[in-house]
Amino acid sequence: MSDPTPVFDDLHDEGEELDRLVAGLPGERWGGATPAPGWSIAHQIAHLAWTDRSALVAVTDPDGFGALVEQALAAPDAFVDRGAEEGAARPPDALLAHWREGRAALQKALRAAPPGTRFPWYGPPMSAASMATGRLMETWAHGQDVADALGVTRTPTDRLRHVVRIGVRARDYSFMAHRLTPPAAEFRVEVVAPDGAVWAYGPEDAAQRVTGAALDFCLLVTRRAHRADLAVRAEGADADRWLDIAQAFAGPPGAGRAPGGAGSAEGARP
Repeated sequence: MSDPTPVFDDLHDEGEELDRLVAGLPGERWGGATPAPGWSIAHQIAHLAWTDRSALVAVTDPDGFGALVEQALAAPDAFVDRGAEEGAARPPDALLAHWREGRAALQKALRAAPPGTRFPWYGPPMSAASMATGRLMETWAHGQDVADALGVTRTPTDRLRHVVRIGVRARDYSFMAHRLTPPAAEFRVEVVAPDGAVWAYGPEDAAQRVTGAALDFCLLVTRRAHRADLAVRAEGADADRWLDIAQAFAGPPGAGRAPGGAGSAEGARP
């Protein structure tokens, strides 16, 4: 079993980067709109805080996590939005402190988890490393919403490899979320990392192929940008279809963003 410490470290660093974006914002800026309709910067941070707390319950109290699943099943359309609304109603300083406390507690719990343990989640059970990877993906995606709202261009890092990996592994889920049968054959995915290296997945001789920049692939699979605005290319009909529906997160796909950056950024939900 590989050492999960690097992904824990990367999750910590991803949270710190977003923290630096919002920590110095004046109170009124927290209410500024983001690309997700109806969601302010405060909603984005509140959602991350809420999901971190859910992950903490899953890791530290698996039986108690069942109550959260029951709440989600009882109100699937309102469950996540309600958590974001409640958190966004806090004063910015209190919300920021709440998010920081939850991040720190989750880090501690993940690092203390016995090797091989799997924890319940809203989808399949997850290892500590998988839980951290999912939290990193969502932190990065909602951080992109915040960066877009602030007009900030973030420097891509090698932490994107975790988002790429989830996006590749979620290929079949993307098809099933649209009530489509996943292709039987594996795809080849080759993306160029921020440092120029190539991250490759799947058989080298696969007929269906996806290539492009890692950042653009991450924006695609988190539905933070429209395919037409990204340097991601497909070879083969199945791969081409995948790029229209790809998503790295569980739950409904949402509308995504329209070409040119407008539209909904809904997605990356637990």
